[in-house]
Amino acid sequence: MFPRLRALSITVLLGCLLALGSTSSHAQATYGPLTAENAAPTTQPGTLVFKLRPEYLAQASLTQIALPRLEATLRRLGATRLRQKFPKALPPDPKSPEAVDLRLIYQVWFGSETVLPKARLALQQTGVLAYVEPLYNRAPLYMPNDPLADSTNVNGQLHLKNIRAYQAWDVAKGDTTVVIGITDTGFRLSHEDLDGQWQRNRQDPPDGIDNDNDGFVDNFRGWDFADDDNNPSSDSYQQPRHGVHTSGCSSARPDNARGLAGVGFNCRFLPLKIYPSTPGGSFSGFEAIVYAADHGCKIINLSWGAAGGRSQFEQDAITYAAVNRDAVVVASAGNTNAELDFYPASYDHVLSVGSSSATDVKSGFATFSRRLDLVAPGDGVLTTWGDNDSDYIRATGSSFSAPLVAGAAGLVRARFPQLNAAQVRAQLRRTTDNIDLLPGNAAYQGKLGTGRLNAYRAVQANDQRAARITQRIFAPAKGAYQPADTIRLTVEVENLLLPVQNLTLTVTSLTPYLTVRQGSFAAGALATLARASNSAAPFRLAVASIVPLNTRAVLRYHFADAATGYEEDQYATILLNPDYVVLNAGDLALTLTSRGNIGYDGLGSDLGESVSYRGGAPLLYEGGLLLVTGATRVSSRLRNDRNTADTDFFSLTQTALRRQPLRADQEASGLLQDSLPSATRNRTVGVQVRQRGFAWAQAPHRDYVILEYQLKNVTPDTLKPLYAGLFMDWDVVPEYGRNVVAWDSVRRLSYAYDAGSPTTYVGLKWLNGGTATCYAINVNAPAGSPVQLSNGFSRSEKYLTLSNGTRQSTTGLPNGTDIAHVLGAALPRLAPTDSAVVAFAVLAAPSLAQLQAAADAAQTRYNQVLPTRPALTAGEWQLYPNPASGHVRLEIPARFGAQEMQLLNPLGQVVRRVAIAGAGASLNVSGLPAGLYMVRVQGAAGTLVRRLLVQPQ
Repeated sequence: MFPRLRALSITVLLGCLLALGSTSSHAQATYGPLTAENAAPTTQPGTLVFKLRPEYLAQASLTQIALPRLEATLRRLGATRLRQKFPKALPPDPKSPEAVDLRLIYQVWFGSETVLPKARLALQQTGVLAYVEPLYNRAPLYMPNDPLADSTNVNGQLHLKNIRAYQAWDVAKGDTTVVIGITDTGFRLSHEDLDGQWQRNRQDPPDGIDNDNDGFVDNFRGWDFADDDNNPSSDSYQQPRHGVHTSGCSSARPDNARGLAGVGFNCRFLPLKIYPSTPGGSFSGFEAIVYAADHGCKIINLSWGAAGGRSQFEQDAITYAAVNRDAVVVASAGNTNAELDFYPASYDHVLSVGSSSATDVKSGFATFSRRLDLVAPGDGVLTTWGDNDSDYIRATGSSFSAPLVAGAAGLVRARFPQLNAAQVRAQLRRTTDNIDLLPGNAAYQGKLGTGRLNAYRAVQANDQRAARITQRIFAPAKGAYQPADTIRLTVEVENLLLPVQNLTLTVTSLTPYLTVRQGSFAAGALATLARASNSAAPFRLAVASIVPLNTRAVLRYHFADAATGYEEDQYATILLNPDYVVLNAGDLALTLTSRGNIGYDGLGSDLGESVSYRGGAPLLYEGGLLLVTGATRVSSRLRNDRNTADTDFFSLTQTALRRQPLRADQEASGLLQDSLPSATRNRTVGVQVRQRGFAWAQAPHRDYVILEYQLKNVTPDTLKPLYAGLFMDWDVVPEYGRNVVAWDSVRRLSYAYDAGSPTTYVGLKWLNGGTATCYAINVNAPAGSPVQLSNGFSRSEKYLTLSNGTRQSTTGLPNGTDIAHVLGAALPRLAPTDSAVVAFAVLAAPSLAQLQAAADAAQTRYNQVLPTRPALTAGEWQLYPNPASGHVRLEIPARFGAQEMQLLNPLGQVVRRVAIAGAGASLNVSGLPAGLYMVRVQGAAGTLVRRLLVQPQ
């Protein structure tokens, strides 16, 4: 049947073999996993993408944005080029709340000296942008193999029988006006089964003129976005024939007495090359999606992607295609053999397609998750090869499942032209064959979508019902929720197909750590495309008090209409208990991670919420704990001399917020440690650290967070000396390039501000432990300077900044520069197993006077409410009875010189005072609300604190 059939030999990497489990006796092209579950895709160097806030649209033009602050920031960052990414994009329909405005999106290029994470933060601080992101590289989903001739494989297109394509073609054969955009590595348009199937742009013939005025010259046969030319041929430097394979699956020419037939039958395809011809080029998949949508493609196929790396820019491009332009976006769910989010398949408005075998069991290599919509054959799919004009191949991978569904979507759009894109996606989901009950799929129930594609039912059935959640609003809006949080959830529901009479939506949690307290919504009778919202009575959710780290809680939305028998599920995930806490009881919000970082969990990380003041822009680029004992023994998770992050600290217990804080409105605590020096060739310090954070909601304590570190020597030798401190690379608004660091020696306060517009002050204050040290750093210091952060932060530089006292305490005057600073405590010695405590306050205020007032308040609060080393041991003074409901007796040695006993409530407010005469005193707690209090004894030798439980009378 296929005299010119060719195939590929199995020469794959070990990871691919493990994913597949075994190999077939027939030669095949095998497409294996490219990325681990927790790996993020690579980013394109030297460039960022950002989106203006909608109110600034009038200031936007092709290569300029008339916003002085943004323009000044781009100049300062060394931007070499700025361009509106989609100047001809269709404006959003005001009647469609989901539509997006791509005219607000710009790409900016920078010189090689620009640090992109730093540039992202600076652009965010302008206050005019909705987001700033890197551009990701998304890879085609297969491992390449060398071709070998094979004339024995004549089994035909088994997948067409599997999905009932033959019966579907009896009902609908598609239409040449329905165009499928194939975004891929490149194409062989002269192939006998592709020639005549690709869409010509007859409005712009190849004559050197942009005849149709769409910004692309001579785009007669599609476009090469990676190389920016009109030749989409298969000359990509990686997997050059992948696009030939996928286009054959969806669009191979039928009834030409040659080769095979694509599922889309008469539907045409538009060739859009998105991978460059040389390694120096750039991936351009999302630009191609927008182009396909703007050029009439009713379906767009994406057989590429990666695990992780969610991007709002990418979501915007897909939303534009699916909502603004009404295109059905179909994407491969990946070849990871893991349960994970895979992008772009896991974005909203995408039909996510997994891979199944000829027996309808999940393919061994295939991704599975509740984000999948359906599966389609992906094992040994016969398709066009592309080495010459008459060769074919059996290819394996979800790359080839997706175009089968895209072809079926073409049939549905031709058969039911009145359906919009969301309705077509619903029709394909609702007409699959359920395969959950097959023994081989028992472990994947609910994670293979609604089932395996049935093209016949998709074009034949017109009796389906389907509803979908089109909008979800969580309040409070967070990227992740902490233990004991409560959440309100408002949803909007749209009925997509036949009318329903009494639609109900029930939300349940599939995770024990998230409870649904109110989870039912009666949407009632809804006509086709009618919508309803539960805004009058949002769902209520509660996070458990104890939750494992980084728990992904799954919510199930169950639609039901008893009158018609309709039932369907939709799923969503919420991240619970991330590996950081946010101390935000007051005006200062600070992220503290379980491994000693402040702001973010490491250099360039998005895990964390930075440090901000009064809900403003992020102020910190990088921060964290720094320990040294000599020029070579240094421990931190800060940048190093290679401008990558050190990983010295590891978490022993997660840093978490206390459920019942006693001494502050918010209290956090965690335990971390660095590696023993014996395990690191004497490179680390060898200290266990109990870190604590305290924040208050009431004035005058709203402008600071106290961070306390209890250091324990876990080595067999005395650490002599030991330095402990905080490194903070501030980017103080409005322009970090003109910041100044100054030193208040009276308060031992190192602070920073913008020399040109000092409207926000930030700082670090020493509170306790050893002798205060301070070092101000000019990030732009010239070569030969003692500390040069522009080329990294070396071990010797870290030692210098902590051990140099206060001799280098200012920088940036008078005009400012990019700054950082280290505030530390010098401890003369720390014996084996001994402990010492150092403490600092992180502060922010709108003026220097207010910052100094906050520093004074922090010192007073620390001395009075957070004493760390009492002069007496616990057994030397008594407080009894405890618990108590009446009188409490204090007995204390006279040598302490006790003067007053105070009783403090959980907010730190003094509610009782008793003068102490001699060796004791009595305190009456009757009449007080039951609860946990703190007794504070002040005397000539210091301050003592003990908890007291007041019981009901």
